[in-house]
Amino acid sequence: SARLRQVLEDAASHLLLCDAAGRAALGPEALADLTVVDLETAIPAWADAPSSDPDPQALGLTARHLAYVIYTSGSTGTPKGVMVEHAQIVRLFEATRSWYDFNERDVWCLFHSFSFDFSVWELWGALHCGGRLVLVPRHIARSAPDFYTLVCKSSVTVLNQTPSAFKALIEAERESGVRNQLRYVIFGGEALEPSSLKPWFERHFEHAPRLINMYGITETTVHVTYRPLNKSDTSSSCGPIGERIPDLQIYLLDQFDAPVPFGAVGELYIGGAGVARGYLNRPELTAERFLADPFSDEAGGRLYRTGDLGRYLPDGNLEFLGRNDDQVKIRGFRIEPGEIAARLGEHDRVREAVVVARQDRAGDKQLVAYVVCGPEAGSDDDDGSGLAGALRAHLGGRLPDYMVPSAFVRLEALPLTPNGKLDRKGLPAPEDDAYAHRTYEAPQGGIETALAEIWAELLGVERVGRHDNFFELGGHSLLAVQLSSRLSQAVGVALPLTRLFARPVLADLAESIVEALSRAGPQELPAIAAVSRYEPLVLSFAQQRLWFLAQLDEGSTNYHIPLALR
Repeated sequence: SARLRQVLEDAASHLLLCDAAGRAALGPEALADLTVVDLETAIPAWADAPSSDPDPQALGLTARHLAYVIYTSGSTGTPKGVMVEHAQIVRLFEATRSWYDFNERDVWCLFHSFSFDFSVWELWGALHCGGRLVLVPRHIARSAPDFYTLVCKSSVTVLNQTPSAFKALIEAERESGVRNQLRYVIFGGEALEPSSLKPWFERHFEHAPRLINMYGITETTVHVTYRPLNKSDTSSSCGPIGERIPDLQIYLLDQFDAPVPFGAVGELYIGGAGVARGYLNRPELTAERFLADPFSDEAGGRLYRTGDLGRYLPDGNLEFLGRNDDQVKIRGFRIEPGEIAARLGEHDRVREAVVVARQDRAGDKQLVAYVVCGPEAGSDDDDGSGLAGALRAHLGGRLPDYMVPSAFVRLEALPLTPNGKLDRKGLPAPEDDAYAHRTYEAPQGGIETALAEIWAELLGVERVGRHDNFFELGGHSLLAVQLSSRLSQAVGVALPLTRLFARPVLADLAESIVEALSRAGPQELPAIAAVSRYEPLVLSFAQQRLWFLAQLDEGSTNYHIPLALR
């Protein structure tokens, strides 16, 4: 209700089309100064009314007038209205005409909500080309089997889908066995993982129907690039978005607004005829995101700063690399979760994957992977730590250790918003079986028991067995330092970090401690004073130097291990 009232007030509408649910959600105060048309009673009257089609020019309208204002989520939580003109919509279809042969025989689906700008492509596509538009009821849009049945019965030829929604449709199509009449399936709205299309290409030719990936942004009128997809793309871990629409310009710029070298990662800036007018009633935000185009000789040329990252591949196609504000920094390392998800997608058991940074039980930030597996993965030991161990091993051979997630959560399906995008808020917190536990065997003896208790508390897991690995349970170098301090309190000796890295399995580490205790001497394993775990650790001069160097080189993976300890 609050969001609806906020949008209504910001748009300063004079006329509102509203049903009973909308009227109740807005409340009488919000509707007091508006002309409200009740959709449940007014439509029959409109249907019987004589049609009239006034000349837009007689009303003083031009292509530069607004066609719509569509609201998107803001980073501050306040929706922002994107103002798009008629000319920007018309040129979208004119500029892509050479790639598509849309005509009056095409049947389109209005699958998406008209509060999501993918619907602009669906609505105006049918209108511009004289085709037929099938309105998809909400309950059918939420059921992939029912929706596929509708696609077949309505002879739909142009289907627009988010990649997340299409994954469910692939399975529905396979189980149905009914043949469709699709000519195009066009992806947009979120990043596409080409490997997810393997099941589709196993059953279909590459051109029947044609699968197209179109990267786009609301502020640049739906679509920006075009990339036909082939079966060979499914073996690639990158997300190709192709070439720009001809009347647009794409620049990859660094943090100083200078072009990056070919093949380097940069932020995408979009210029040209599709750039929207700006944000309604948000002049400061408009000035921040819609910039004067320094590369254009055209008067008034502007660029939209997308916040998306990309690079050019050797074949000249653009690759999408995620949002620059999705980038996370954990323990000093800058990490792109999309890169980890792409590597997870290369595992033969994984159908879908997403990686996020979230707080663990101790309040520290950790990487958590969420995966959807195919039925061939089985459900015996792969429901929990068995799968976590396999995926950890898979990533360990492909990524630096700091990019390997601490937990791996298996889901039946990724949670989606009503618009078919990933619902990050719906991702559950990892349970104990999301960590790479070994086959459980209870700790033996006092040292193993003490170690298991310390590990469980530091790592935030419920149970630690004697065969578990400290790093496979989510441990890292900073936690190793805390473990060393805690052990000094528990057993009265210092634990060299070299020993933990060399023997990370609990039983092995406990054995080394027992051996050290049996022969401990002042020169070999000196006793150290107890350190409170509630007080910050005092850094040595060498550690301070290492910290300083880490600020200069954030990609460094060096550990500080005192050479005096063996």
